[in-house]
Amino acid sequence: MFSKAFEPFRSRDFRLMWSGACTSSIGTWMQKLAQSWLVLVLGGSPFWVGLDSFLGDLPIFSLALFAGVAADRIDRRRLLIASQFVQMSTAFVLCALFATHRVHVWHILALSFVTGIAQAFGAPAYQSLIPALVPREQLSQAIAMNSIQFNLARLIGPLLGGAALSGLGAAWCFGLNGVSFVAVIVSLLLISVRYDFPKTTDSVFESMRQGIRFIRARPDMVLLFAVSFACTYLGIPLLTFLPVFVRDIFHGTVKTYTLFLSVQALGAIAGAVVVAALGRKTKLGRMALLGLLLLSVCVCGFAWSKSIVLSCVILFFGGMALVSCFAMLSSLVQLIAADNMRGRVMSIYNIAFRGGMPLGSLVAGALIPTFGAPTVVGAHGLILGALTLYLLLVHRKLAAL
Repeated sequence: MFSKAFEPFRSRDFRLMWSGACTSSIGTWMQKLAQSWLVLVLGGSPFWVGLDSFLGDLPIFSLALFAGVAADRIDRRRLLIASQFVQMSTAFVLCALFATHRVHVWHILALSFVTGIAQAFGAPAYQSLIPALVPREQLSQAIAMNSIQFNLARLIGPLLGGAALSGLGAAWCFGLNGVSFVAVIVSLLLISVRYDFPKTTDSVFESMRQGIRFIRARPDMVLLFAVSFACTYLGIPLLTFLPVFVRDIFHGTVKTYTLFLSVQALGAIAGAVVVAALGRKTKLGRMALLGLLLLSVCVCGFAWSKSIVLSCVILFFGGMALVSCFAMLSSLVQLIAADNMRGRVMSIYNIAFRGGMPLGSLVAGALIPTFGAPTVVGAHGLILGALTLYLLLVHRKLAAL
């Protein structure tokens, strides 16, 4: 059963993309660990952590439609390479600012926004390339394997980032992230897949309308987008405000933060392997909702836990639930999307999937100083659980997919 999970690695192009993306993601998570911790230290308030997350994700939400049209009209490899160069540049700028001791919170916030713009155009192009790398029957496994590389990086990156931040200084975290982008750029130059983008005289806005009409004609896809938004809006603040829990609830250090991130990433890897092993033989919609239900329990449990050991156990299963849900929802969207619409479909999916992140983080960041992190995050978990039970027991359309 589990041997099927790794079938996508038979494709040379998939192996290249996976390896390059994993190396780059490790660098990104090294930076994320340092950046979240340093924003909290420099700003002195959880609000700045939420604002940093909001500004980093805002372009992905606001520019997604333009990015989707670009992914359907421009060579997707070139678009991805340009995105990587911009992200590499912002990492090196942050490295220089920390190395010269001239960094302020607004520098980090501004560069997060620029990085978000690059990611906004890179995400739909990357997602649209994956179906071209493997046979259609291996698409679910390929998406799950992509989740594994991302979460393997979330396991390794914080460990390296924590060591670099404690032993070498913040500048090394940002500099090493900049270097890591070389790997994904090289892998993109080596893959043999070509995208024959259609010639069209339609305006950009007409192309956007075509993508929206395509989605509106498929109610199942609209429901998938709505559930993805709710999942990130209600579930992601747990990860965004882990530094706050570490500092204020557990009175820990960056080592505690690294431990929490690593345990959550281990659970995410386990969840992705399970999804890849299941393939397309199960009802992905029902399994996604069961994953959401488990996630809601884990969010509530972590919010009110006072034990580091218990919190680690909860984060492991929470990571498993979160990635299982994401992989299954993304697989369903990719299976429904037509290739000539894939960039636009995935960009609108990113509005839902990624749009919940900045909004959830910004709202939670504003509420936590007043009500406390456990109360705010725990309330998110309760709302997510109630919504999931409704979709499982009353509105059963997604469960049937």
